[in-house]
Amino acid sequence: MTDRQPFPDAAALRARHREVLPAWLATYYRDPIELTHGEGRHVYDSAGNRYLDFFGGILTTMTAHALPEVAKAVAEQAGRILHTSTLYLSTPMVELAEQIAGLSGIPDAKVFFTTSGTEANELALMLATTYRRSNQVLALRNSYHGRSFATIGVTGNSAWSPTALSPLQTLYVHGGVRAGGPFARLTDEQFTAACVADLEDLLGQAEGTVAALIAEPIQGVGGFTSGPDGLLAAFKEVLDRHGVLWISDEVQTGWGRTGDHFWGWQAHGQAGPPDVLTFAKGIANGMSMGGVVARPEVMDCLSANSISTFGGSPITCVAALANLRHLLEHDLQGNAKRVGAVLREELAAGVGPTVELRGRGLMLGLGLRDAQTATDTLEHARALGLLIGKGGRRGDALRIAPPLSLTATEAREGAGLLVEALRRAGA
Repeated sequence: MTDRQPFPDAAALRARHREVLPAWLATYYRDPIELTHGEGRHVYDSAGNRYLDFFGGILTTMTAHALPEVAKAVAEQAGRILHTSTLYLSTPMVELAEQIAGLSGIPDAKVFFTTSGTEANELALMLATTYRRSNQVLALRNSYHGRSFATIGVTGNSAWSPTALSPLQTLYVHGGVRAGGPFARLTDEQFTAACVADLEDLLGQAEGTVAALIAEPIQGVGGFTSGPDGLLAAFKEVLDRHGVLWISDEVQTGWGRTGDHFWGWQAHGQAGPPDVLTFAKGIANGMSMGGVVARPEVMDCLSANSISTFGGSPITCVAALANLRHLLEHDLQGNAKRVGAVLREELAAGVGPTVELRGRGLMLGLGLRDAQTATDTLEHARALGLLIGKGGRRGDALRIAPPLSLTATEAREGAGLLVEALRRAGA
């Protein structure tokens, strides 16, 4: 196999990037690359190098690069009108909201569209705190919910929390990381019981009303960690007794990526659906879209006027409708389950005993011994022609999340490249 080489002009582009963009705007690789086009599960950089894409622009290219149905829908809509705002009726927005409300599992659900997952979680927090008349929020340790002021305030991953200031009073509970922390040696049943006891204890210490628990069913930036199935259902039984809302952050787990379920919350569905669900990333296959689904009384609790200039725009909605239609008609959730099992099996057979294999479906993570090993593996994978992601509170995890149309052949190819990258990194 031939290692991919950086394009000489990339250094000049990187210098221009540093000159006009923030110093904290992170890029991957010692020699960052520019991706110029893609097709299916592959992308190309400005030097013409071809890569098997196992990260999908941070889990956002959900179905495939350059999916014809999405490209056609966007082009046709662009030829009619690009933008109107929510001050005007929109057939694509209503049609998409109807579909998502029906798929959400929340009875009589209402939907509000945003431009990102951060904005979706921001609105979910505003709804919950307004509805409950409290700024106290529960969140999981090691969590990530966005880069805005309020979402940073409920992010339990210190690597992504640039400020301790927050409009919220956040209490952090155990349960996001199964293999670490004080409950790691317990059985799943004991782990769940211990986390529930921790939740009960926190609620007993909280002064006044707690608004909500916000939780990712599988933690994304945290390194694809999670508690046992049923943990959030056990949490919900406690939350319901106290009237506390459950916000399921499905920005990374939604749309069938986990294979077993369409939404991550459904692995914890014994206690019923969440009160609020947030989504983004893959729904429009790369177009800027997110949103909130909520029980009607929660969604309608705001008393002030509000609109969205860009949320639910005609062009993002037609892209999402085409993408969702393709995903459902081609059973990409089923493909994520089948091909994800192939990928997991290949990785399990190839990685060493010090590597922790996490996740499910086509949302798999590798926990490594330290951040340097993860960084080195990322570099070697790129050189071999494979793009993956990184995460974890200490930067010691790898994230694997290819488009949901990944084939079994591509899964085996990618697993082989990743195993070789791990070998080169000494993992």
